[in-house]
Amino acid sequence: MDSTDRKILRELQENGRLTNQDLAARVNLSPSPCLRRVRLLEESGVIQGYTALVDPQKYGLPIDVFVQIRLERHGEQTVREFESRVQEIDEILDFYLMTGTMDYLLHIVSTSLHAYELFMREKLHKIPGIAAIETSFAFGRVKRKKTFPPMHSLPA
Repeated sequence: MDSTDRKILRELQENGRLTNQDLAARVNLSPSPCLRRVRLLEESGVIQGYTALVDPQKYGLPIDVFVQIRLERHGEQTVREFESRVQEIDEILDFYLMTGTMDYLLHIVSTSLHAYELFMREKLHKIPGIAAIETSFAFGRVKRKKTFPPMHSLPA
């Protein structure tokens, strides 16, 4: 991946609905080579898809919850079952394997505190192998960045 590919990616992260003509102009390429590069980025899995950013409040999901989970055991079967069950739960938007004292971090959305309580009782608590759950509620989002930092601004 070169600097032109990164320019293309930044532009698409800013606006995934750009036409190829507009994208090509923004990255100083002619349309054919620009489209070829975008297709190669898609085929190689660098571009994983396109989506709309939706305001969760306006959608009806005003509650943002971050949940840290520690498993009782780290055996292959326990881990596989836990990860499989979490994959099936729609309210969980993001699911990270972590280092430190907790094993996983989940980002969950909910319509209300009552709905979140039901989610915990009926879905999360029913997954076997959980030793500890620590919940934090977000008061609000301070920053939501949708583009990666330029490579030249990062330490090597």
